[in-house]
This record gives sequence, C-alpha cells and structure tokens, in this order.
Amino acid sequence: MDYKYRQEQYRPSQDILKCWSEIRHLKNLTPMNFGVDDKYFYAAIQNMEGGKMMQSLFTSNEPVYINHCNSIFEELWKNGIDAVQRIKDIEENADLAEIEVFRSASRAEEVYLHLVKEATKEILFIFPTLNAFIRQIKIGTIGLAEKAAIERNVSVRVLIPANKSTNNAIEPTLGYSHRFRVRRIEQMSETKATILVVDRKESLVMELRDDSKDTFDEAIGLSTYSNSRAGVLSYVSIFENLWKQVELYEDIKLSHEQLVINEQVLREFINVAAHELRTPIQPILGLTEILRSQVIDNKQQEMLSVTIRNAKRLSKLSAEILDVTRLESHTIELTKEVCNLKDIIVNAMDDIILSNEFSHKKLQLSYESHDILLKVDKSRIAEVLSNLLSNAVKFTSKGTITISVELQNNNNNSDKNELVIVNIQDTGQGIDANMFPRLFMKFASKSYQGTGLGLFISKGIIEAHGGRIWGKNNNNGIGATFSFSLPVTNIS
Repeated sequence: MDYKYRQEQYRPSQDILKCWSEIRHLKNLTPMNFGVDDKYFYAAIQNMEGGKMMQSLFTSNEPVYINHCNSIFEELWKNGIDAVQRIKDIEENADLAEIEVFRSASRAEEVYLHLVKEATKEILFIFPTLNAFIRQIKIGTIGLAEKAAIERNVSVRVLIPANKSTNNAIEPTLGYSHRFRVRRIEQMSETKATILVVDRKESLVMELRDDSKDTFDEAIGLSTYSNSRAGVLSYVSIFENLWKQVELYEDIKLSHEQLVINEQVLREFINVAAHELRTPIQPILGLTEILRSQVIDNKQQEMLSVTIRNAKRLSKLSAEILDVTRLESHTIELTKEVCNLKDIIVNAMDDIILSNEFSHKKLQLSYESHDILLKVDKSRIAEVLSNLLSNAVKFTSKGTITISVELQNNNNNSDKNELVIVNIQDTGQGIDANMFPRLFMKFASKSYQGTGLGLFISKGIIEAHGGRIWGKNNNNGIGATFSFSLPVTNIS
C-alpha cells in the first residue's frame, strides 16, 4: 500500500503500528491490493478508499500464482522504507527524496523540459560537448531557459567546452539578458553527461551514449532524476568550482595578454631609447677625443679621458640593450663572411691588453695560434670573445688567462662534420655555485660592476651561429673555463 496516503488520511499512531509485525512504505504502487500466504493468493482491484467494502475478490491456491505473488511482494518489500521512520519524517515535515532512473530518452526529455519550465530562481547547465548544446537548441531547452531569464528573472548559467566552433554556435543563439551567462571551459573531455540543476532542489543527469547523433533520443543513454538535497548540492558544488575555475583562467589570460602588451611596449621603448642614446654618444666621443689631442694641460687631459671612458661605457650599454631586444624578438641579423678565427682572437686579446683593468693586474695572456677559416659574423664573434675575456680579467687578480682552440667531430649532424671549440681558461676565483643555474640569464652577476648581460648576449650570438656555449670550474679548483663551439661549414 502507499502508506503516505494512509498516513495523511488516518494519522496512525505508533500504538497502531505495534499491532502489526512490520510495515513498510512504498511510493507509486499499482491500484491492485493483494495478499499471499503459503497456501493462498488473494487479490482485489476495486478502489476501497473511504471505508468502502470489497465487492469482489480473486483467490487461488495454484502454486504458480502463489510463487509469483511471493516474488513480487519480496521485491516490493526490499525497496520499501520502514513505516515508523516514514511517519516520523512526515511529522517533522521532512520530504522523502526521490531518485528515478529513466531508460527512455523521451521520458528524460519530458522531465528535462518540465524542470526548465518550472524553474523559479536558478538554472545551471553543464554541457560536455558542442553537439550536446546543439541538441538542446533543437528540443527547445535553451529557448525555454532564455525565456525564464527574460520573463521570470531566473538566473541561467551555462558551462560549455571552449573552442572556436563553440563560439560560432553560441553567439547567434543567445539573447541579450544579463541573467543568461555562458562560460567556456578548457578541460571537459572526461565529462560524459549533460547535467541540469534547477533552483538547487532538483537535478537531472543525462548520460551521453553517442555524441555523433543529431537527435536527443539517439544520443542520450540512462538519465537520473533526483531531489535529494545532498546529491543536488553536490552537483551545485561541482558547477560552482568549474565556474570559478573558468573565471580564474579568464583573469589569468587577461593578465597575461596585458603583460605581453606591456612587455612589447617596454621592449619597443627600450629599443628606441637605446637608438636615441647611441646617436649623441658617437659625436661626443669623437669631439672629446679631438679636444683631448689638442689640450696640453695634463689635468684637462685627465678630465677629458674620464669623459671618453664613461661615454664608451654608455655606448657599450646602449649596444647591449639593443642586442638583448634583438635576441628576444629573434630579429638579430648576422652578416657572415669568411675569416680566420686566429685574427679575431688576436684582435680581441689586443683590445683587452689595452684596457685599464688588465693593466692594473699581474696577468698574462696565452694563446697558441691556429689558422682556422670560418664563415661567421666577424664582429659578433669578436663581441663574444671580448665578453668572455673581460669576465676572465674581472674575476682573476693574478696568473694566466689561456685561450685554446680545438677541432672535434660533430656526431649530432652529418652535414656539419667538424666543430671548432674555443676555450678561455683563467686562474681566478671560479664560478659561484649559486650562479650556475642562471649563468647565461639576463642580469646574472655576482659583481657590482657591469649589467650582467654579457653572457646572455654571448649565448644568443653563438646559438644564432648554430653553436653552443658553456662554463665550468677547473678540475684543480683554481679558476674557471668558458667555452663555445661553432660549426665548421663549407666556406666555398
């Protein structure tokens, strides 16, 4: 029997229940009343509500009927709820949660449309695929949701996979109500069901059987309806977490886009500023050197020398900044020509010997010359050598800086049979252990002098030539060695 009906009509007390061995409550029973024992089966199909007497009774002692009705009763009993607990729930105004599974897609569609029509406060959709969304348009669900948003001020929120096709499908479909909001989520590949939550009280989960089908009936598998508070709120929690995840992703994406724009603007500014710095530096250097050559007074010559020295530093800084912007924007240009590596090394050594820092230290330069022809950008390779030699001088107070060159087979590329490797070894303080992870990064320096851009620029120049650069401390614990390789290509 439907005990909920009996309870509402007669309000049986706990004492009445004691007269029975055990009573259970079931919902949605058929109108047939029956009883069965080990010998007889009894059934009546009349409506006997309101104290009506039974007019006809069907009875049988056939074992087939008895066994059949016993099995029916056992199945119903198994699904029933203890009547005492159900009466307590009713007296406490606690609703009994309904959970129903629909195998029929048409029944699921009927419940689906009904829930959206009856929504009063909120509708939440999660669509696993673009096709799932399109099928909702076809059966009218999206139209009903828009109508609820416009006419009844219902809040409608939709989560749908993010891709270009989704955007093209959604934009012409949606109205202009601020109560209807759509967010596109990146990761929904694992979701295989359309989820609907209405007013945070009811949910419908429709499994996706075949997403390639055009119609709702063909695409949908099992569907589960529930008004269980715990279950419905679980789906609400899933939805809210995904909604916030998309919001956070969009904020990060906007921040990233703004950061890219800011970085581009900054890079352009630095590029322009560096160019503008170089323009006045060259005439300042030239005119000051001419002036120094004409001045006889030693003190005035010294002051002009300071001006020239600092102008050269400024010129070097602007050149480094330009190099960095070119390397980062991949616009560095190489003017390759056939040249002797020995000449580039010797010229770099001559320049470093003439520097003030070298002249104030007890240092020696050592180089065993080799004639090796390369096709490279001569000025750029000279820049790398100058950076590496300057660093070696800066961190070496006494001893020898040795330059050596060797040829090696290049096993990584059959088109480039040989590599030339240039080593600059010093007897200085070596590379600090904390510097190794960021040795060739921008602004990496343990010194208060310099910009920390030399190694970064050197790395970019060597890699642009198809080589590589590295550094290590010497095995004897004294000083460090910086090396770079260049491919020996066909120079004909």
